[in-house]
Amino acid sequence: MVSFFSKRGDLLVAEELAVSPWSKTQLSGTGICGLLARQLETHCPTGFVPARLTVDLFSPVANEPIQVGSGVVRQGTRITVADASIVQDGKVRARASVAFLTTGVEPEGRVWSPAPDLPMPPEGCVSAEGSPPLFKSGDREWSHDFAANQNADRKISWHSLPPLVEGEPISPFQRAAFLSDAANHVCHWGSHGAGYINTDATLTLSRLPLGYELGLRADSTVASEGISIGTATLYDRVGPLGTCVVTTMSNARRQIDFSAPSPP
Repeated sequence: MVSFFSKRGDLLVAEELAVSPWSKTQLSGTGICGLLARQLETHCPTGFVPARLTVDLFSPVANEPIQVGSGVVRQGTRITVADASIVQDGKVRARASVAFLTTGVEPEGRVWSPAPDLPMPPEGCVSAEGSPPLFKSGDREWSHDFAANQNADRKISWHSLPPLVEGEPISPFQRAAFLSDAANHVCHWGSHGAGYINTDATLTLSRLPLGYELGLRADSTVASEGISIGTATLYDRVGPLGTCVVTTMSNARRQIDFSAPSPP
């Protein structure tokens, strides 16, 4: 079965799916977020759930074997915090921190929340084994066609991911973490393509995803002088489960035109 990474002893090696569209010598931030989440969830105590993951993407991760390390910062009765990093050639290329929280009884009373408007494609449109993403722009229908979705309308994407690492089932937390970086795509994919790159991604979760499908809906984009913040809602067929926030910087000289034909 196709996967994003394979194992080589204690190291992880990227497959084609994990390579960055910006450069064949670098890895995409989505897979990096997934790998860091995979490492960090090994520190989740019984009775806790991941509530916040922040990934700092401060240096390109090369398309070379990867070593991931981690450790617990603090383990308490209600909050546990752990850190992880990806090391290549003795240098830290990306790092992450996670907060695990215990669940409990919700307080009495009601608070304001927006009425959900979370479009979903028909059941069966994507495979449980993994499928190319579906996109929806504005009022248009769902489509795999990148060219048809290169416009200035609000973007929504729908995903079913293959395994992150060969021979391992992808976990709910890995699915969610992988898509945290993809908020850049729904928030910053415009009429001329994608011109911003992530410097970090933060995922917040009130619960883990259910099932193998996940949607990502652009909610806000705030840009000034080449720096843009994108916020998206993460949801499944049950409803919303968290948010993804990315801080990005302009990469206008290497803007990706998704409507252009792929090179031979």
